[in-house]
Amino acid sequence: MSFFEFSEEIKNLSEKALLKCKKKFEEIDKLTEFNQQRVLKAFINNGVCESHFVASTGYGYGDRGREVLDELTAEIFGAEDAIIRHSFASGTHTLAVMLFGVLRPGDNVLCVTGTPYDTIHSVIGLTGEGMGSLKDFGVNFDIVELLPNGTPDYEGIEKAIKEKSYKATYIQRSRGYSLRPSLLHSEIEKLVKVIKSNSSAFVMMDNCYGEFTEYNTPSEAGVDLFAGSLIKNPGGGIAKCGGYIAGRKDLVELCTYRMTTPGVGREVGATLGNSRDIFMGLFHAPHVTGEALKVAIFTAALFEEMGYEVSPGSDENRADIIQSIKLITPEKLIAFCQGLQSGSVIDSFVVPEPWAMPGYDSDVIMAAGAFTNGSSIELSADAPLREPYAVWLQGGLNFHSGKIGVMLGAQRVLEIK
Repeated sequence: MSFFEFSEEIKNLSEKALLKCKKKFEEIDKLTEFNQQRVLKAFINNGVCESHFVASTGYGYGDRGREVLDELTAEIFGAEDAIIRHSFASGTHTLAVMLFGVLRPGDNVLCVTGTPYDTIHSVIGLTGEGMGSLKDFGVNFDIVELLPNGTPDYEGIEKAIKEKSYKATYIQRSRGYSLRPSLLHSEIEKLVKVIKSNSSAFVMMDNCYGEFTEYNTPSEAGVDLFAGSLIKNPGGGIAKCGGYIAGRKDLVELCTYRMTTPGVGREVGATLGNSRDIFMGLFHAPHVTGEALKVAIFTAALFEEMGYEVSPGSDENRADIIQSIKLITPEKLIAFCQGLQSGSVIDSFVVPEPWAMPGYDSDVIMAAGAFTNGSSIELSADAPLREPYAVWLQGGLNFHSGKIGVMLGAQRVLEIK
């Protein structure tokens, strides 16, 4: 029995896709078990208990739950220290706190993975004159563009880092709105080695979408400081907002002063009853991330069967939960997003349309029927309306509902002649 009406063509394509996915799904199950054990052991080691869920108000002095969350997050990511807070408004806000926390006027930073994601442009000063960007404060960002195949230009990085004194380097792990590959642990490790063997610069990384997608953490690759959003992988679909910063203790400490005020840092900040959701989200994160990876793999396999170019391929290793599909025309792009939305658990009746979204240089269409507004670990897809009319899909709290959404999107694409 099926509760959804699919064409015979989509049903057949789906069955073929599932057969292609079998081996990869088995690999994801092993990865999920490893990361779930990592997280469970960290909870046990830190003695998490009911009293840590109690809300604090006002200044939030002496909030033991907040302190344990920081310690737990550091252990999960194999870092010296960490801060994790509901008060980070988004991933971009969290990254901005990281950048402003450790950089000072006159510092030079080298972006080694090409131009960063759109919403970081106004933070570092590529756009938005006079808005208080790092550029306005005298911090200079240089960029080593990626090679034509979308991989890091190691020779270019080595050359650039020898020619100028850099305080820090910046890595973006995920692809953003590009078709370049996301960075596997082995590639991050290689980048760190090139940087540190040729300079004294420390390494920062945007880790969004990458948590729990591999066996290793950024700390194990030698990354000094990294950050991410709780409405992506590490929030497990339960945290309603927030972000984390983890890494070297001295660098995290500087970030705490930017998060609140110099001299106060992490000692204040009421949790207002959000701690339980963050604890629970962290616990569920490995499993939910595994489900999102399965949705992405199935999507790749299905659209391969339909004859579309996808990245990563269904049989490739993955460093994040994002799946891109080149849909060739704006009509197919819009149709896919509208079909996906029709299979969403929330707002299934909404029809997404492209619009001029703040922080982006093209009209953007987004399909996102989520319990948490903007949650990327829940099934969603978005894309700027520009060539090659690729869509970026991510998330899925469970594979079985995510599969339905993807199939509804694919069926709409097939209906476009």
